[in-house]
Amino acid sequence: MKYFSILVLLALIAFAAFSINKSPDNQSQTSSSPSNKETITGGEKPKIPFNLEPGFQIRVFASDLDRPRVLEFSPGGVLLTSDIGSNEVMALPDKNNDGVADTKKVVLDSGNHIHGIAFFKDKLYIAEVDKVVRYNWDEENLEASQDKVLFSLPKNGNHNNRTLTFDKSGNMYVSVGSTCNVCIESSEFSATVIKSNANGDNPQVYASGLRNAPFTLINPESEELWGTEMGRDNLGDNIPPDEINIIRQGKNYGWPYCYGDKIHDSNFDKKNEKNCENTEVPIFTIPAHSAPLGLAFVNSEQFPKDWQGDLLVAYHGSWNRSTPIGYKVVHLKVNGNKIAASEDFLTGFQQGNINGTSLGRPVDLAFDSSGNLYISDDKAGNIYIIQKK
Repeated sequence: MKYFSILVLLALIAFAAFSINKSPDNQSQTSSSPSNKETITGGEKPKIPFNLEPGFQIRVFASDLDRPRVLEFSPGGVLLTSDIGSNEVMALPDKNNDGVADTKKVVLDSGNHIHGIAFFKDKLYIAEVDKVVRYNWDEENLEASQDKVLFSLPKNGNHNNRTLTFDKSGNMYVSVGSTCNVCIESSEFSATVIKSNANGDNPQVYASGLRNAPFTLINPESEELWGTEMGRDNLGDNIPPDEINIIRQGKNYGWPYCYGDKIHDSNFDKKNEKNCENTEVPIFTIPAHSAPLGLAFVNSEQFPKDWQGDLLVAYHGSWNRSTPIGYKVVHLKVNGNKIAASEDFLTGFQQGNINGTSLGRPVDLAFDSSGNLYISDDKAGNIYIIQKK
């Protein structure tokens, strides 16, 4: 009888423990630490019929923008974008972390073609077409007040989308595109990357011969500056290639006399007055007119282990080729200072082979602290979020 009573007591204890685990209060505690699947964005599916690398999903993080371009996270983790259609910088907070922007707060709405955005030591840096400006940043209210104009840039009506990047030491790199397709520039700053400190003191040419290096970033492994580069136009569908370069101090990347692997541009330099012996070779060539823009090194637990340190690059797409090319995001396998392989990551922006019919054009890429990937689209007016399923 005593043995039977002990068995009954043990059964009652087990039943009580099971009931506690099933109680509403306990279920609430469990959901406060959700799995990745439970935190997938509730954003709408894009209207574009994308083809995405298996194992991921894409949703719309922010819509009804004009022409969103650069993506940059504030020190507090709020996504900012520059919109060259409205000439604004907007903050897109997501306070409830549901993968959808709560609102679009205008941070800046004046300036001469606002494009580049960067933060360094809680200061906001903006690259306009003709100057670099530093702002005091108010994270709580998502507001910026001008500190000072750091330095001027040559005016430009052609490649006028300036971008800027900081390294860990506080050196600032500003990309300044050429004023033309191919020509001899009058300003030493045109078709270069400029380097200065965070105060904008004594800006100098860091690297030259860069017709249009629209986006740059620091490789976290080597701490070197990497960038995309657009080759010249009007030489046909297939030359010259676009490029990925490691941009180093004092180096010349060829333009306007050379392109690709030290190939002389005899169409421009008809008298063969220059040679290409001392120009830099790209680490990776991209099909002509693909128009590579933003790039990001993979550092996300949502991506495969063997992808960590690789590059994702946005190909904005061609405008002057007999058939369209680009219009996608690619995965480039990085092996030290070389690109070992290339594969498509996100396609579908362009449907068919008729020029001018693209549904979207990818621009910039950025990872947040949770490893979510954001992509801006300056034709559809969206910012997308990509997550692991």
